[in-house]
Amino acid sequence: MKYPWLDVAKKIQAIAQAGLTYSDNKYDVERYTDLSAIASQIMADFTGTDLNLLPGLFMNETGYQTPKVDVRGVVFRGNKILMIRETIDNCWALPGGWADIGISAKETVVKEVAEEAGLQVDATKLLAVFDKKFHPHPPSPYHVYKMFFLCKETGGELAIGMETSDVGFFSLEALPELSVERNTRSQIEFMFDFLNNPDKATLFD
Repeated sequence: MKYPWLDVAKKIQAIAQAGLTYSDNKYDVERYTDLSAIASQIMADFTGTDLNLLPGLFMNETGYQTPKVDVRGVVFRGNKILMIRETIDNCWALPGGWADIGISAKETVVKEVAEEAGLQVDATKLLAVFDKKFHPHPPSPYHVYKMFFLCKETGGELAIGMETSDVGFFSLEALPELSVERNTRSQIEFMFDFLNNPDKATLFD
């Protein structure tokens, strides 16, 4: 396990959040509140995050805790893949983001590609569902499932969006500096493997 204490903190917070959701006993509520505070302290010590910021980040949800879902669009032109440069870190990623409430994962990835890269696409195949903890991403306060959809261009033109400063297509041999919070080189390599092996089965952790 690459980040053992981060994983411990997430599990403690999940237990505390479920307990606070379902417990009516005031003593249990107090215990679960204490557990949540312990999880936050571990997270703050591990990541260097200001403890005062964690309620809005690490403890911002109620109800039974489940993984968050990140969707990414995989669009090829010839032997090059579509990437956008994120304004938040000035590095490059496949277009995408958090799945939205009220629309499907497929609808979300279509929307994200249009908003971030200017292209109209149709999502045609689910290529992979990865658990972020099994891949070389930096530490995160969330447990995240990442879904990669193969998309086919149907219209539009390359254009930047509100959260992007550049957009383009890149070969595997000439990838720009990646936003590793969002995608890793090994994940991009998996996507190119699908380009070369279109009948390859969906990957999942």
